[in-house]
Amino acid sequence: MKNKNDSTLKTLYTYVKPYKWLVAAAVILSVISVAGTLLAPVLVGNGIDFLISRGNVDMKKLFSVLVKIVVIVAFTSAVQWIFSLCTNKISYKIISAIRNRAFEKICKLPLSYIDSHPNGDMISRVIADVEQISDGLLMGFAQLFTGVCTIFGTLGFMLSINVKITAVVVVMTPLSLFMARFISKNSYRYFHSQSVIRGDITSLIEELSGYQKTVEALGYEKAAECRFNDINLRLNDVGTKAIFFSSLTNPCTRFVNGLVYAAVGIIGAVSVISGQFSVGTLSSFLLYANQYTKPFNEISGVITELQGALASAKRVFEILDTEEEFDNDNAGELDGCDGAIHIENVSFSYSSAQKLIENFDLHVKPGQLTAIVGPTGCGKTTLINLLMRFYDVNSGDIKISDNSIYQLTRKNVRSMYGMVLQETWLKTATVRENICYGKPDATDEEVIKAAKSAHCHSFIMKLPKGYNTVISDSDGEISTGQKQLICIARVMLSLPPMLILDEATSSIDTRTEILIQRAFNKMMQNRTSFIIAHRLSTIKNADNIIAMENGHIVEQGTHEELLRKNGFYARLYNSQFLNE
Repeated sequence: MKNKNDSTLKTLYTYVKPYKWLVAAAVILSVISVAGTLLAPVLVGNGIDFLISRGNVDMKKLFSVLVKIVVIVAFTSAVQWIFSLCTNKISYKIISAIRNRAFEKICKLPLSYIDSHPNGDMISRVIADVEQISDGLLMGFAQLFTGVCTIFGTLGFMLSINVKITAVVVVMTPLSLFMARFISKNSYRYFHSQSVIRGDITSLIEELSGYQKTVEALGYEKAAECRFNDINLRLNDVGTKAIFFSSLTNPCTRFVNGLVYAAVGIIGAVSVISGQFSVGTLSSFLLYANQYTKPFNEISGVITELQGALASAKRVFEILDTEEEFDNDNAGELDGCDGAIHIENVSFSYSSAQKLIENFDLHVKPGQLTAIVGPTGCGKTTLINLLMRFYDVNSGDIKISDNSIYQLTRKNVRSMYGMVLQETWLKTATVRENICYGKPDATDEEVIKAAKSAHCHSFIMKLPKGYNTVISDSDGEISTGQKQLICIARVMLSLPPMLILDEATSSIDTRTEILIQRAFNKMMQNRTSFIIAHRLSTIKNADNIIAMENGHIVEQGTHEELLRKNGFYARLYNSQFLNE
């Protein structure tokens, strides 16, 4: 646990280091603030002595003391205000840097990492956990510096007054520290578990809110409620224990502080009676004793907050430490390609325990339309992921125009493909901005032309503001089919040399599908294209149909050739035809 904390602190320090001068300024301001605060008890003690001195009260000296107290308090308040501004700036700059780095990291993470982590957990780490770090840093900078300076400052003043009584205070201090250490060690464990479970509950809520129609249609509400209650109970259990241990900090330290204050009061009273020092001096010492013990309460609270911040930082840094996608140092870019694809002896699996694609070979000619069919889990989508370099092969090679894709940058490889997926995605923006997502500098004429080719221009013009209408992926006013048409228009606008269509017309009615197929046929002329479809009636005109099963090509040929073989494809086609 200690090593993990040390590693987290070292990583956190790298974000603090650029602002070391601000940190130094905060430390200096903290020292000045504490110095001003520690001068007040001396003046208060002097004032008390002037009030209870034998004879007449020395009003002149008393007034002078009061003026000094007012000036010191005003000056200290101003310094504390500047100190707060400084610590806030440090905290927010560090958090801004962490948040920016986390966002950049997510954009560069390999698809394998994204697929293996729930979206809700990722969101929780970047938002909730980063905010927890912010709160911990703010308390750390604001109270830790001041607390440490106050402890050493008051210790010096108390030593100057009475060494014996100061020794009593110092001897009892480790008890408070021991209790704080015990509490913080246990609270960290539960705060970390709390962060993890909070990510689980965020994932569940995102899952249910994103697919509410499916949940209600399948009558999953009760089961979802049970899942939520189970996670919520675990969160409640862990949260209760975390709060219990963190809540022990203040009462325990205050109890120890009360013992210290009582001991100082008794010994000090005896010293006053014996004439060792005055009542004013005792009052000053009691104020110092109170100021000495007070930071331990604050520091213990800071430690508790820092434990939660460290637990959150660990989860955030796990993302930041994940190896991101990178290109070879000698990776180049292909200016253009003829569309020839060669997949040579490729093997791939998501896990070593379960093999998926083995010794796969496929040669696609330029401008050829290749359809990939097969049962669920046969490797169709995986093959597309390999072509796009979302995943890297375990062995073998994939070539574009006789150039290995592993000698090219990922951005360059992906720019050669236009992809239309079964699941649509629209960003919260205008219709025009969604269509221009892959080509931001497109003209209005180009956008309209692409929309007309995708047969979505007519319904776009019926929207309240036409192409300037703001839409989103969760917009219920636009049908799934219309969303898919906009995604198709997005691809038509960029016109890449190769196309990938994954169930591209699954959510479109038959009439629209016919129009889209015509548009695709025009767009696919002289372009290498891959189509993944369960509706085999849409791929009759494909130049080459490959039938896959368990990661292998079992049959290959045109629609007519495969039907004549009366094999795997024919059985798949006939069963679908009969079902229809």
